[in-house]
Amino acid sequence: MEAVIIIPARYGSSRLPGKPLLRETGKYLIQHVYERAMQVRGVAGVLVATDDPRIVAAVHSFGGQAVLTRAEHPSGTDRIAEVAAQLTADLVVNVQGDEPLIEPAAIEQLLTLLRQDPHCVVATLAAPLRRLADYHNPNLVKVVCDDQGRALYFSRAPIPWHRAQQPDFERQPPLYLQHLGVYAYRRRFLLQLATTPPHPLEQAEQLEQLRALALGVTIRVGIVSHAHKGIDTPADYAEFVQFYRGEQPRQAA
Repeated sequence: MEAVIIIPARYGSSRLPGKPLLRETGKYLIQHVYERAMQVRGVAGVLVATDDPRIVAAVHSFGGQAVLTRAEHPSGTDRIAEVAAQLTADLVVNVQGDEPLIEPAAIEQLLTLLRQDPHCVVATLAAPLRRLADYHNPNLVKVVCDDQGRALYFSRAPIPWHRAQQPDFERQPPLYLQHLGVYAYRRRFLLQLATTPPHPLEQAEQLEQLRALALGVTIRVGIVSHAHKGIDTPADYAEFVQFYRGEQPRQAA
């Protein structure tokens, strides 16, 4: 099954405007993500899907491929669906444009989940939660899975809620998981998802993956050892620049 990686990259950001074009490392932030994606084995190509000609020009400047999309898309999923509609690939991977430290092997793991399970239409990743503060942090999304690694629910709330005692973060296999916002879709389902109205659960939690669960589809969850931390704020970017220059170790989310 042919696979492509599409990286949605929006110029506007309330906390970090022009984020994809930051280049204190000597490379655009979007270039770091693109180069990571290019290391993934078993994909036919990598594309950036963006709403801004400046990002298209930046991607072309380092030899990458970019597609200009409509500006009004409410989410990255809708943006990549516009591009995927013009492609013939069977599998589409959505890699966020602000995650320059994502592991190529983790993306390969996503594709393996889809290729091995014909009933699965979406795959995503999670990492074990290690700290009580992260368990209670609404900015870190949690996921609960069944024994076959299929998502039961995603939430910003602490799930599963442990009534009797403190959660055991050393438990194996891990029960407390942080969801990581990278997805692989079967193309036909991605196009269906983009035309499906938001579900009340999605609107309540502000988590678009709940739209897919509400449709009754299987979301397979691959477990990786640690979370790759994205760039959301100026402080995040400053930390990444320091890491890239070798000035300090990068901490997991």
